[in-house]
Amino acid sequence: MPKSVWFLIIGMLVNTTGNSFLWPLNAIYMHDYLGKSLAMAGFVLMLNSAAGVLGNLLGGYLFDRIGGYKSIMLGILLTIVSLIGLTIWHGWPHYVWFLTILGFSGGIVFPGMFALAGAAWPEGGRKAFNSIYLAQNLGVAVGPALAGIVADYRFDYVFMVNLGMYTLFFFIALLTFKGLDARSIAPKNVVSESKRIINKAPFYALLILSSSSVLCWLAYSQWSATISSYTQDLGLGLKQYSLLWTINGLLIVLAQPLIAPLVKRWEDKLKTQLVFGVILIAISFGIIAFASDFKMFAAAMVVLTFGEIFYTPALPTIANLLAPKGRQGFYQGIINSAATSGRMIGPLFGGIMVDQFGMIVLVSILVVIVLMAIIPCLLYDRPLKRDHIITD
Repeated sequence: MPKSVWFLIIGMLVNTTGNSFLWPLNAIYMHDYLGKSLAMAGFVLMLNSAAGVLGNLLGGYLFDRIGGYKSIMLGILLTIVSLIGLTIWHGWPHYVWFLTILGFSGGIVFPGMFALAGAAWPEGGRKAFNSIYLAQNLGVAVGPALAGIVADYRFDYVFMVNLGMYTLFFFIALLTFKGLDARSIAPKNVVSESKRIINKAPFYALLILSSSSVLCWLAYSQWSATISSYTQDLGLGLKQYSLLWTINGLLIVLAQPLIAPLVKRWEDKLKTQLVFGVILIAISFGIIAFASDFKMFAAAMVVLTFGEIFYTPALPTIANLLAPKGRQGFYQGIINSAATSGRMIGPLFGGIMVDQFGMIVLVSILVVIVLMAIIPCLLYDRPLKRDHIITD
């Protein structure tokens, strides 16, 4: 792995550790501390994700126009400003304003991180994106575990730690990312440049694949929205809920040797990785329907995590393979915005469903929604085949 990718890994680790102090607790804070309904909390999280969609698209566009370093630094600076505001004013409605800005600024950062990894290590293929993904989830393992302890002591400190971690991320990016601006490095392509110029099939394929991400993340977002409050209603404390995310993050890292033989066997079968991951994610929500204690929720999280391990890294890998030269950032922005769109719809949808019908009905519907995500995974390459472009 190139040294440049290690800088990105460290930056993503610090970034996600700081972020994960806050995002798993958003619904709990608004519901239990600010006294808002789950539907209202879902609406606020929808605003956060809607801003994230715009941020992802802008971040991808800026990567292609001004480079990864400048686009990422812009997102970091906007995030620091909003976190300063959130640290000082975290009541209602200030929480809504700053959380929305955080969604936008954070959205700018992520496409640049993934696009820069792909451009800096084009021969790495899935490994380049998997390394960023692992760093992201190691932060998810560390952040919520500490956040639960901090929130139990005093919730205000959660905002302060988030600000501190993002300030550290700012200096890491300032000192190391400038030399990583590799816009001129041609990515690994599956389509000849001449066909990319006159053919929109790769873009259509990306849009089809993105619909799968929307559906999966609509369901996944319930863990930080309705499921988080549901665990509190069942008597699980903040520490136990945060521990579920620690299990998620650590398992993603520690399970890599276990899944390595299967990933190697399916290295050129990205579609197979996608479908297998989606099936596991669906099973995890089936387990939640019967969960009443920490052990069952932990079991659901373990199954969910293995599904995530196969599904999530394949998405930016395919986006990078489809992207024309000079459009890596835009394609990463599209695939990231799809996930953010799912997170945008999910909390509001889940909050309304729980308020009206209860959690069991919601998770039953989520199983069906996730299984529907298999369809675009199987069909995304149809435009490529129709135009005689070879793909997975």
